[in-house]
Amino acid sequence: STVEKRVPMSSSVRLDPESQAPLDQLLQFLPGGFNAVPDIVARRATVEQMLAAMPAPENPNVVTQDRAVPGPEGEPDISVRIYRPVGLDGPLPGIYFIHGSGMVLGTVAGEDATATLVCDEVKAVVVSVEYRLAPEHPHPAPVEDCYAGLVWMAEHADELGIDPERIAIHGHSAGGGLAIGTALLARDRSGPRLSFMMPIYPMIDDTNTTASSMEITDVGIWDRDANLEAWGWYLGGNEADQYAAPARAQDLSGLPPAFIDVGTADLFRDEDIAFAQRLMQTGVPCELHIHPGAYHASETFAPDAALSRRIRALRMDALRRALA
Repeated sequence: STVEKRVPMSSSVRLDPESQAPLDQLLQFLPGGFNAVPDIVARRATVEQMLAAMPAPENPNVVTQDRAVPGPEGEPDISVRIYRPVGLDGPLPGIYFIHGSGMVLGTVAGEDATATLVCDEVKAVVVSVEYRLAPEHPHPAPVEDCYAGLVWMAEHADELGIDPERIAIHGHSAGGGLAIGTALLARDRSGPRLSFMMPIYPMIDDTNTTASSMEITDVGIWDRDANLEAWGWYLGGNEADQYAAPARAQDLSGLPPAFIDVGTADLFRDEDIAFAQRLMQTGVPCELHIHPGAYHASETFAPDAALSRRIRALRMDALRRALA
């Protein structure tokens, strides 16, 4: 067997100092980060407790509605949360939103602030999907739930006030990987036509063989051990296909134009750069941003940092341009 060569984090990874301060505070509160809680149910409760201590401010420009919609054939219904800009008549752009957290954590409510911001900034109807999580529901349950929600959104575009020619898919981390997997399903099943996709630092490579996947071992947020554990739970002992791990896709043609960003201190850095390059080589327009000093989800943990403000501004500008 081969022995992994791990590069010490301190030798090559530099964090943006302003963004690092809130991460240090988190690690003081929870030494070892979220993965220091070994039981997944207890880990989810820890995350929810932390989020409850940081309630998102009310936004009077956005109204929300929760709906139950049909899940995959033969499977339970799924719930979605619909965000609408106040005082705007349709048809508006539609953004299908998939939350992150490694396929094993996360909820619609946990990314409520981000979905609200996207709705308000882009003036779009946002539909956020509550998909089933691993390890209780390994692949393909999460991506099939996401695809079912997208089909519902597209089929009900008129009711939702959405322009069916301006539907984008958006997700962070695991949500970014699911966004690409859902786009591949839509392409291969002749499903809803997507005009744009925005996978943010997407989780797409189960092989864990890139340089950055070996380099990021002790940043404190989504390090190598966390990624190995999550992929193991998500695949449930089975081989990954392209819908689970989009880096495995042989053919990227027919995917919508894309925007991808990732930080230099993010474990997903190299797999995301490689995927963006492959999109471009296939002829799929792709805007790629690499943020020096950004760790995984640093804009979430350090929302007031100048780096975080630049990251958010680039994303909102790209969505507005793509859906104009």
